[in-house]
Amino acid sequence: MTSEELDSAFQKAVQSINEHTEPFPADVLLKLYAYYKRATNNDDLTSGSKPLITAFKANALFQAKDLSKEEAKQRYIETVNHYFLYRK
Repeated sequence: MTSEELDSAFQKAVQSINEHTEPFPADVLLKLYAYYKRATNNDDLTSGSKPLITAFKANALFQAKDLSKEEAKQRYIETVNHYFLYRK
């Protein structure tokens, strides 16, 4: 897959997640959060009012810290495809 194809597939996956109205399982959300942050070179942890959620996000980012931008995009796409294929 070329860089342009990967970027296009990533943007489509992000759009499909943003347009989805049903709740997501927490583990899927954390993976998507970490992969998106790595894919967009934004590793800043947004602090919130809920320390436990912030801790889970920090852990997810830590687990994805060695992924390249391209690997993170690919894993994001795979996670989205897997979720929509097996969610029911």
